[in-house]
Amino acid sequence: MASLPGQSRDAKSLQIYVVDVEGGNATLFVTPSGESVLIDTGNPGARDADRIMAAAKDAGVARIDHLITTHWHGDHFGGMSDLAGRIPIAHFIDHGPSVEDQPRTVEFLKDAYPALVTKTKHTVARPGDVLPVAGLDWRIVTSAGKAITKPLAGGGTPNRYCASFKRQDEDKTENAQSVGSVVSFGSFRVVHLGDLTWNKEFELMCPSNPIGLVDLWIVSHHGQAISNSEVLVHAIQPRVAILNNGTRKGGQPSMMKILYSAPRLEDVWQMHFSLLSGQEYTVPGMFIANTIDDQPAGMPIGPMTAPSGPGAPPPPVHSGHAYWFKVSAEQDGTFTVTNTRNGFSKTYRR
Repeated sequence: MASLPGQSRDAKSLQIYVVDVEGGNATLFVTPSGESVLIDTGNPGARDADRIMAAAKDAGVARIDHLITTHWHGDHFGGMSDLAGRIPIAHFIDHGPSVEDQPRTVEFLKDAYPALVTKTKHTVARPGDVLPVAGLDWRIVTSAGKAITKPLAGGGTPNRYCASFKRQDEDKTENAQSVGSVVSFGSFRVVHLGDLTWNKEFELMCPSNPIGLVDLWIVSHHGQAISNSEVLVHAIQPRVAILNNGTRKGGQPSMMKILYSAPRLEDVWQMHFSLLSGQEYTVPGMFIANTIDDQPAGMPIGPMTAPSGPGAPPPPVHSGHAYWFKVSAEQDGTFTVTNTRNGFSKTYRR
C-alpha cells in the first residue's frame, strides 16, 4: 500500500473517516499498515470526490485498495468515475446488477463501470464472504437481498425483538440489495449496512442475532425511518452511532426515538442538523459536523415534514468546506470520535 510523502499515521490504530457527501455515503477505513477500504463514493460531480480525496490525503493513502459499492443509487456510486480519475482503485466490490432501471444507473453499468473494473479486480459480494484486509476481520453479512445464515463470532443468541417486529411494505428498490459489513479490529467492532431497509433487517437479525454486540454503528440509510428497526438497532446495542444524514434526509422522529432508546447507547454523532428532527430530537451542536451556507441563529424546536412535489423548495445549501468525523480505534476496543468542525472529541474506553 502506497503512502503519500510526508504523511504520518498512527501505526497502532484503525482510522475511519465518515465523509460529508450531503446525505449520501462515503466511509473510508485505513488500517495501521495503510491498507484502505472505501465504502461508497457519494453523489455525482466533483464536490464529493473532492471531499473523499481530502480524507484520503489526511489519512496518507495514495490508493484505494478496496471499493465497496453498497448499491446502485446515485448518492452511493455517483462520484465513482470522478474519484477513479484521481486515485487508483485496486479492487471493486458490489452486489451484482441493479434491480432498478434508472437511466443514469443503466448507462453507468453498461459503459463506465465495465471500463473501470476490467482494468483491475472485480468481486460480486456474497453473504459470508471475507474481505482480505490485513489486520481486520471484514465480513460481508448482506448482499443482493440475501443475508448470512451462520452467526459471526459473538453472535447467535436469540433476538427478543423479533417477536414484536412489524413488517413494512416490501422494498423492491436497490436499498434492499445493500452490501453490509461487520468489521472487527481486535476487540473493536463496527457495523455498516448501507441503506438496508426494514424488512431485510428482520431477515438478517431473526430469529437469532448473528452479529452480536458492536461498538460503533454507521447508521443505516442516512437515519431514515424505512430502515433502522428495533430488531437491528436494539439487538446490536451500539455504544456510539454516527449518522451520515442531510438537512432534510434522515433524522425523522420515529427513527430517532428508536436510536436514542437503544440499550448501551452513549452518544449519537450527526453529519448535519436535521430539520426533520428539530430541537426535539436532534443531538447537541458539538456532536454535529457541518452547518449550512445560510446558517440560522437557531433551529426550529418542532420537527418538520419534508416538503414534496414539483414545487418543493430545495434543502438548505452546503457548498463550503465539509468536515468529517474521524474515528481512531485501538485493538483493545477503546476508540475516539473527533468532530473536525470544532475539534471536539470523546474517547470511549473498552
